[in-house]
Formats: sequence, structure tokens, C-alpha cells
Amino acid sequence: MVKMIVGLGNPGEKYFETRHNVGFMLIDKMCKEQNLKFTTDKIFQAEITSTFLNEEKVYFVKPTTFMNESGKAVHALLSYYGLNSEDLLVIYDDLDMEVGKIRLRAKGSAGGHNGIKSIIKHIGTQEFKRIKIGIGRPQNKTTIIHYVLGKFVKEDYVTILNTLDRVDNAVKYYLQFKNFEQTMQQYNG
Repeated sequence: MVKMIVGLGNPGEKYFETRHNVGFMLIDKMCKEQNLKFTTDKIFQAEITSTFLNEEKVYFVKPTTFMNESGKAVHALLSYYGLNSEDLLVIYDDLDMEVGKIRLRAKGSAGGHNGIKSIIKHIGTQEFKRIKIGIGRPQNKTTIIHYVLGKFVKEDYVTILNTLDRVDNAVKYYLQFKNFEQTMQQYNG
């Protein structure tokens, strides 16, 4: 069995640890723990690394296509590695959940998220596992685009770091028990 875990975000220093990049933050956290180094693949338009966890090959991926074109990298890598949507787990931000809340889903619509829209368009199905991380909505007159591309306020940043620990545990649990339904029961709510 092989799994591909994709964190969504935007490449570059400018977007480092912005709200829209919580997927990248999770992938970075997991790979740092494993002491894994990324290689940037220009053909696949992604930063990629891999390891064996519980005797299973796991690819960690951060598309470098920018959020709205994430599906290009995901589709190309699934094809190249001979994987299908059942082997895919995507981690990304969600405006409609309060900061720090997580929700695991086995499938579903894009819910307005452009990165997920792109993946659905390119791989041709909504049937893939995902973990959504709540970033909340802007409280003042800040536009959505400025909000998602902005940095977390200090209090929210602390919450997000704790949330990333929970998501990290959820991903490890899933990789250990190879059962996403069981993982959802354990970590949703």
C-alpha cells in the first residue's frame, strides 16, 4: 500500500505560515519530525519527499502551482506513482470553521475552496479523503483574499499550532490503522 498526503498552500516566503498555508504547515511539521528533506520537482510542480511509515510508502507533497492550480500537481503525481484517489489525503484550510477546529471527510464537494475545486477537476472525482483545518472568517471589513493570505494573529497562531499537533496525530493514526472511517470517529468532533 502507498499513500500520498498533500498539504495545500502557496509557495514562497511571502506566503509562509499564512492562513491559506495550513496544509503546507502540517506537511512541514510531519516531515521535520521524520527529518525528511524535500526535493522540488519542476515537472510535477511540487515539493516532494517520501518515507516508510508502518511498512507503507508515504509521499508528502506540497504543490508549487499556487493554490488554484493544485490539481495539476496532484493529478500528475497520482498518475506517475500509479495511485488513485483512494490513496490520496489532502489537508487544507476552511473559512467556514472556527480557528483550530478540524473536520475529516472521506469525500465531498469543494465547498468553495479553489484548491479542492482544482483537484476535483483534474482527478475527475470528489471521492478522496481530506482534513479541513478551520481558519475562521474575517471579523472586520477585510476581504477574503487578504484574510486567507494574511498571517495568523498571535492568539490564533497558538491555536493553530495545537491544531496541527492534533492533525499530525490523526494522519499518523490513519497511516497506522489504515482505516479512515475509524480515524474520522476518533478525531471528528
